[in-house]
Amino acid sequence: MPKPLPSSASPPRKRSEGPSPVGKPWSIVLHSPRETHRLGRWLGRFLQGGEVIALMGELGTGKTSLVRGIADGLLAEPASVSSPTFTLIHEYRGRLSLVHADLYRLTAAELEDTGLGDYVDGRTVIAIEWADRWDEGLPSDRLDIHLSHHPSAVRRALLTARGSSARRLLAALRSRLSTYRPTREPRQTRVQLTRPRRASH
Repeated sequence: MPKPLPSSASPPRKRSEGPSPVGKPWSIVLHSPRETHRLGRWLGRFLQGGEVIALMGELGTGKTSLVRGIADGLLAEPASVSSPTFTLIHEYRGRLSLVHADLYRLTAAELEDTGLGDYVDGRTVIAIEWADRWDEGLPSDRLDIHLSHHPSAVRRALLTARGSSARRLLAALRSRLSTYRPTREPRQTRVQLTRPRRASH
């Protein structure tokens, strides 16, 4: 029989759904890491302080890339953002304070000693990878983002607001990205497309 995985590498525990969604969840397809970063950047621009972003999904679905985008939107240095798998919590300074946590290797008992709950102060933005491990400790007002493979290099993000603050955040984000269009190449002017001038005599 195969040996069981150690607790540090075990898959996340199944958690209760927690607060009911406020409004309809929004699903968006991300075709590249650049699009994942862009989603995070726009999210960061709409943050006002005190929001909790609960990130969930399998390994390699872009959770850390999304946090880099959030840091970018908060005017923090996105290149400095790395997965805090071993240090557990990283803090970044930008327009707002950003706390980035990774709960992948923690057991339920160890979660009590992280002090993560101390950051839920109404001012600090908190982005939590493997947030489903925190179970009932998650704040009731938060934005859940579940990332999944769809398929190969393409990712799907399902955003669910749980609470009034998260609902406003999701509505602003959805409104902005629904009308977003990539920058296009400049068109020729109509003057350039008109018939040539007659030669003078």
